Amino acid sequence: MHSQVHYLPLTPGLFAILVTAFVGLIILIQLRILRYAYMRLGISSGAAFLLLLGSLIGSYFNIPVTELPAPSVRTGEIVDFFGMRYIVPPVSHWPGTIVAVNVGGAVIPTLMSVYLVIRYRLLASAAVATAAVTFVIHMLATPIHGLGIAVPVLAPVVTTAIVSLILSREYAPPLAYISGSMGTLLGADLLNLDKISGLGAPVASIGGAGTFDGIFLTGILAVLLAGVVAPARPRPV
Repeated sequence: MHSQVHYLPLTPGLFAILVTAFVGLIILIQLRILRYAYMRLGISSGAAFLLLLGSLIGSYFNIPVTELPAPSVRTGEIVDFFGMRYIVPPVSHWPGTIVAVNVGGAVIPTLMSVYLVIRYRLLASAAVATAAVTFVIHMLATPIHGLGIAVPVLAPVVTTAIVSLILSREYAPPLAYISGSMGTLLGADLLNLDKISGLGAPVASIGGAGTFDGIFLTGILAVLLAGVVAPARPRPV
């Protein structure tokens, strides 16, 4: 049963779009066109490559945490939401809804966010930014039968860019990554756990289908949007 909790959160076509965006970004970084943006985030271009690659590969893997009873479980479907197509994995002999943590959409962003908070001592501002993003994302989060919780794909990107720039121009890039990742996980997934059991989803993946695309694009776009207008590379303390 546990082998069936691992699956791509998006249809192959949409996942290929994220892979293409990743490859294009890496090419631009290697050409030093966008390298400065990730330097402002406090990581090298090589570390940025590993971070994004790890998120893509890790999106396939889910770590089971607990099991919720469900009257009926939907399986083997494709769910459309705001132009995105999410996969409901085909399962058999399924007892209910498995609550899991996605490696690429939850574990890696959380570890990176903790690193940025410690490196730049952003505990207070990161808490405020994350709370603001959490509120907005929670208002936009939608329970989807067979899938779990989903948010419009660009909502985390736009929200985190605006919030991080309002709070700090100097530290906008790391704030964008922290608040975008943590705010989406909290607002969409963790604060809606009480709604999961009635959706008939075989796997409710925290940071997975429904939110992974937003979190991954936040790692690319929100940081770049904030980095373009940030006055200088933030100084570690």
